[in-house]
Amino acid sequence: MKRLTPFLSMAACVLAACSKPASTPASAQLLINGAGATFPQPIYTKWFDEYAKVDPSVRFNYQGIGSGGGQNQIISETVDFGASDGPMTDAKLATAPRTLWHIPTVAGAVVVSYNIPGNPKLKLDGPTLAGIFLGHITKWNDPAIAGQNAGTDLPGQDIIVVHRSDGSGTSYCFTDYLSSVSPEWNSKVSKGVSVNWPTGLGGKGNAGVAGQIKQSPGSIGYVELAYAIGNSLPYADLKNSSGNYVTATIDSVVAALASATIPEDFRFSMVNAPGPDAYPISTATWLLVYQQLTDHAKGEKLVQFLKWAFTDGQKMAASLNYAPLPAAVQTRVLARIDQIKY
Repeated sequence: MKRLTPFLSMAACVLAACSKPASTPASAQLLINGAGATFPQPIYTKWFDEYAKVDPSVRFNYQGIGSGGGQNQIISETVDFGASDGPMTDAKLATAPRTLWHIPTVAGAVVVSYNIPGNPKLKLDGPTLAGIFLGHITKWNDPAIAGQNAGTDLPGQDIIVVHRSDGSGTSYCFTDYLSSVSPEWNSKVSKGVSVNWPTGLGGKGNAGVAGQIKQSPGSIGYVELAYAIGNSLPYADLKNSSGNYVTATIDSVVAALASATIPEDFRFSMVNAPGPDAYPISTATWLLVYQQLTDHAKGEKLVQFLKWAFTDGQKMAASLNYAPLPAAVQTRVLARIDQIKY
């Protein structure tokens, strides 16, 4: 057999190279879908972006549609996980097709923001807030507000109340607080992700409420702390159960979280917590995950992500104005994650 000439050998190599793909395409990413609360959306977005660097084979698609929507979608299994700022009721949990777990992720503050001339730093107590949202206090210079803000020039303009229009865990936390400080609110309105608001305008999501406040002179509403900061909105110091006016900060949320009693199922409230430094409208936020996941590949990747979120991910909370969970609670949550089956 004749040997190939150098020229023919080179040509053969070129043809062989051309017969192969120019590059090997990356394997398709596994998509995990979630929906729910807007309250934790800034930290979840950060987690998903950072985790893509840890495991490029998986991508998270999260839709901030409100806690009520997140609860409904995980129950109907149209998403792989839900998210809620308010724990689900026993009745709601009973509609799930199998065991559905609450996985607390971080804690945060719901703040009372407003838009009045000069946007001075205000002080407010629970009964006054309830009076405003019940529609009893309608002017910014009402004695109930002025009496707590001596020396502040308050306008005589009408108060425009802004609240959530969608099913919202932020609303759950806010109305849980109002129910704890106002018997009238508790009897007439009560608490929930959706309530019959006595007065006011609706905004969709924390972003929608923040936007309404920003563009409506005379308005007042409630948003998660990160949204108030992100929109340069002022927010009031609130009187806590110890009688102190407290600013919403990571430290004052940590103080509230430290006094919370956290049961085995992780459903708990931390509004109006005891302690001189506790911010009174603090809440945890939860991922809603089935104990038995039906898709093996997604289940494995979701569990791996959750373990990362409760180790490395917790370190990112403070930079976005959320309080990380105490170490002891993180340990309990990781033990629960180890029980998820797929």
